[in-house]
Amino acid sequence: MAKRGDRGGSKTRAHLAAVATELFVERGFEDVTVAEIAAAAGVSKVTVFSHFDRKEDLALDRLPDVAGMVRAAIRERADEVTAVEALHAMAAGLAKEQHPLSGLSENALPLARTVAGSRALISRLREFEHEIDAELAGELERDTRFSGDSELLAALLVAAYRTVIATTVRRRLAGEELAALVPGHRQRLDSAFTVLAKAFPS
Repeated sequence: MAKRGDRGGSKTRAHLAAVATELFVERGFEDVTVAEIAAAAGVSKVTVFSHFDRKEDLALDRLPDVAGMVRAAIRERADEVTAVEALHAMAAGLAKEQHPLSGLSENALPLARTVAGSRALISRLREFEHEIDAELAGELERDTRFSGDSELLAALLVAAYRTVIATTVRRRLAGEELAALVPGHRQRLDSAFTVLAKAFPS
């Protein structure tokens, strides 16, 4: 069995997520079973669950990437760069490249509709917010260059980023063009991090 971290495992994971997302978008999250996903992907249910702990994670397979990005931003920043500045640069970079985790991806709208229509997926997103909140707080607590309230900063950062993305996605779902939303999205992102940078200067 391929391990999650190896190249073959990563390719299988990406394939499973792609197949599952296509089915979810076409039929709705609740109306697709893991057995159907496995059959469509040409694998067994055991293989699916060796790569994903739960069905919801097949649709939200990019979420685990956030923890790695956050860790890298904080740990690899230059000494003169604060934690907030490093995370701001990370978030701005995601927005600039219109990464799927930025809420600005050209192709994300069908999945966004699917997520918005599923209580299970919305619940998983809320659960993930608590997970990344704890992850970020722990990372800040371990960072000897940061001297502020790690739990408070983590909570504020997660809430701010969630709000910016949620606003953009909601407006996209309402029919607004992506190109018209990008400037406002980036401005709200910059405003949020500017406020936090003043409150947490270390």
